[in-house]
Parts: sequence; C-alpha cells; structure tokens
Amino acid sequence: MTQTAQTTNITQPKRVPELVTGTRRPRRRRSPVRRIRVVGVLFVLPAATYVAIFHLFPLAYGLYLSFTTYDPQSRSGPQPVGIGNYTKILTDPVFLSSLLVTAKYVLYVLPGAVILALVLALMVNRGRRGVGFFRTALYVPHVVSLTAVSMVWLWLYSEQGWFNQILRAVGIGERQFLLESGTALAAVAVMRIWKALGGNMVLLLAGLQSVPRELYEAAAVDGAGGWAKFRYVTLPGLRGMLTYVVVTDIVYLAQSFGEIYILTRGGPVDSTTTVNYLIYKQAFQFNDMGTASAMGFVLFALISAVSFVSLRQMTGRGGRR
Repeated sequence: MTQTAQTTNITQPKRVPELVTGTRRPRRRRSPVRRIRVVGVLFVLPAATYVAIFHLFPLAYGLYLSFTTYDPQSRSGPQPVGIGNYTKILTDPVFLSSLLVTAKYVLYVLPGAVILALVLALMVNRGRRGVGFFRTALYVPHVVSLTAVSMVWLWLYSEQGWFNQILRAVGIGERQFLLESGTALAAVAVMRIWKALGGNMVLLLAGLQSVPRELYEAAAVDGAGGWAKFRYVTLPGLRGMLTYVVVTDIVYLAQSFGEIYILTRGGPVDSTTTVNYLIYKQAFQFNDMGTASAMGFVLFALISAVSFVSLRQMTGRGGRR
C-alpha cells in the first residue's frame, strides 16, 4: 500500500491554479450602455408582444383573407381568389355609394367640429369668470361613451324628443329626422359634432396657451387689430395643433360605425351606410370575410392617402421643392 501511494504521488502532478498559469480568461464586465439596452428591451418586450399578437397578426391575417373567399360557417377554409375581391368591390355600386356617404359624413362633421371648437377655445382662453364650469360642461360629452351619447340623441330625435316638441311649439309639423333619407345623415352629423366639440376644444386651448404672449404684445405695438393678431399670430401658432386635430378627426370619422349602428342601421335606403357599417354587414350578416377584408384595406388606403395629403398641406410641406 505504501508503494502504491508513493507511485500515485509521483505520476499525478499537483494542480496548478489557472490564474497563476494565465490560461483562465478573465470575466468580462458588461458595459453600462449594454446593460441599459438590455433593461430597455425587457421593458419594451411586453408591449411589443401585445402589439405583435393583437395588432400585427390580425392585420396580416386580414390581408391574407382579402385575397380569399371565406365563410366561417362552412367547413372549408379560405380559398384563394387572387385580386378578385378587390376588382369586385371597386365595381360594386353599393361599395362606391358607401364611399360617397363616408366622404359626405366627414365633410359634414369636420368643419363644424373644428371651427366651433376653435371659437369655443378662443372664448375659454380669455379666462373670464365661470370659464372653468363652461369648459368642464363642454368636455363631458367627450368622456361619455359614443354608445350612450347615441342612445340619448336617438330619444332627442324621436317623436317625443325635444326637437319635435320645439317644432310643435312653434307650429311646425313633426319631422322623422332619422327616417328620412334627406335628413338622416345630417342628423347623425349634428350629434357627432356635439360629441367632438369638447375634445377638440381642449386640444386647441392647449395650443392657444402655448403661443408666446410676447408675439401679441409685439403685434399690438405694430398697431395690429384683433383680426390681424388672429391671422398672423394665432393661426400660425396653432398650425401644429390644428393639423393634429384635423388629421385625427378624419381618421376617426372615416371609420364611423357606433353612431350609425344605433341611430339609423345604415338606412333609410342606405343613405347612412358608411364603409365601416358595410364591412360589418358583409362580414357578420353575409359571412363573407374575404370581401369584408378587402373593403377594410381599401378604406385603410384611402384614409392614409387623405391623411398624408392633409398633413403635408397643413404643415406647409406640400408646396416645397
């Protein structure tokens, strides 16, 4: 046993620490910038995952369905048809009529919702007594859901509603505002203007309060009147906020659905059938997901084009070379 132990001690040399021999690599420390980047990615990851699952994937699947025929009630899955859905809807008079109704609805609502909101913002910006209550009262409709507001206006337009009571009081006969093709879209537009006033007013008021007072003082020294101050100081100072309000209003109004569904259901005689309401009917009443998806992407392209042109014109970039 003694000889075996001595032999083992001879054949197995002592282990030398790696740091002494220089073979072990020193541990690299992460730089602070790299650490911050990793932490940033970890913070963004949940939101990015949410967007990818609930926004990008449905968008990509909708684009795929727009090139297929698909009825969810049938056992067969989507069947490719190429650009057949797009050629069909671009020659469909019902879809073209819905595009015209959507454009008219935007034109009815947008000027009133922006100009009246600007007038109210100018009044509130003067800071007179009772302005706080006035501002709060105007903003309340903006925070109430569109469905609840539409239900209230459905009663206002009814035979027992305030509008017909006023007409009877002044000796004018009753009107079926939502049942006549000549007044239905305008009646919905009035409700939508009232709903949009508060939000637009608050945004424009914030824009007014960001205009430097020194500019008004300099204009007064130069002898500028009220209109000249508004023309050459207020409007240029509000250009950015006005652009934001107009573009966002176009985007929201072109996708109108809730008020149409509650007040008119697209009638009478499709006079209030917007593109979004037609998409709903095509998808969930006729179960034609392919055509409905194609309509949605055509609407998306039109909204993007109109918003882009409006953005360039209002920011003054459209005329630059």
